[in-house]
Amino acid sequence: MSLAPRAVLVHRTTEYEELLARHGTHGQAAFFLSARGRSVEEVRERHERVHRALAEVAGAVPLSWRQTRVERADLDRFLFGPEDVVVVVGQDGLVANAAKYLSGQPVIGIDADPGRNAGVLVRHRAAQARRLLPYAAGAGAAVDELTMVEAVTDDAQRLLALNEIYVGPPGHQTARYTLGFDGPKVPPKPNPKPTKERKHGQEQEQQESEPQASSGVLVGTGTGATGWLRSLWEQRSSALTLPAPADARLAWFVREAWPSPTTGTSRVEGLLDAGQGLRLTVESDRLVAFGDGVESDALHLTWGQTVRLAAADARLRLVG
Repeated sequence: MSLAPRAVLVHRTTEYEELLARHGTHGQAAFFLSARGRSVEEVRERHERVHRALAEVAGAVPLSWRQTRVERADLDRFLFGPEDVVVVVGQDGLVANAAKYLSGQPVIGIDADPGRNAGVLVRHRAAQARRLLPYAAGAGAAVDELTMVEAVTDDAQRLLALNEIYVGPPGHQTARYTLGFDGPKVPPKPNPKPTKERKHGQEQEQQESEPQASSGVLVGTGTGATGWLRSLWEQRSSALTLPAPADARLAWFVREAWPSPTTGTSRVEGLLDAGQGLRLTVESDRLVAFGDGVESDALHLTWGQTVRLAAADARLRLVG
């Protein structure tokens, strides 16, 4: 006999709860914020809106279903089941935080504080949960299958992300690595200029692989193209066409590449089609790779290690 669906409500600790944990009482939290020109009442009101949304969603779960809650900090220890319907109550970023731990479960994004979120991933209101929950559990539910990016090291460590993966130094040092490609040939960036580098007194054509020194490399999806990727795209007035969220392509950018006699800057942006990967061979004592801004969950890379970044087979199934 198959299990009844389980509603998994994903949420995060509110700013007000964090303030109380740090300062002990509402009064102390109010004093702390007032000294910085902020009102604790505004923070508490947002806290109450989030908890009202959580309560409304919990009350909308069908009586024949099971339900549970998981806080963002506990996602890496929570076991999702194939029968789960995941309901993320919060911000867009919370959907990204949960995505890497899922394996095809439908996700409903509930905007807990309308007007403060972009609503790219948390597309619905708490009042819609009563209709959306049974709909998401049905076989005919319409979902957007959003592309995810993965990093896989040469010793089989793996990291998934919905928006982007960053590979670079853990602090403000320079990342040194060799950047290359695999899979079908990667086309050059738009309107490429013929590039040559002078090395050991001779001019050599730029090759597929290039030693680089930079602030790191960012590889992201169409979902991430509304965030960090877009800021780099805007900053350099890139001619690339950024992918859409369900597009199988990825975009990549090198941050602040530095030209020198031994490092180049000819390959600093591009697109990866399905089956193509960006390959970095580490030439620093230590680099890290982390996804969606969560530095606490990072791969640690050492000299000579290789990491491949490409579109993942897994996709986030977001209820539209």
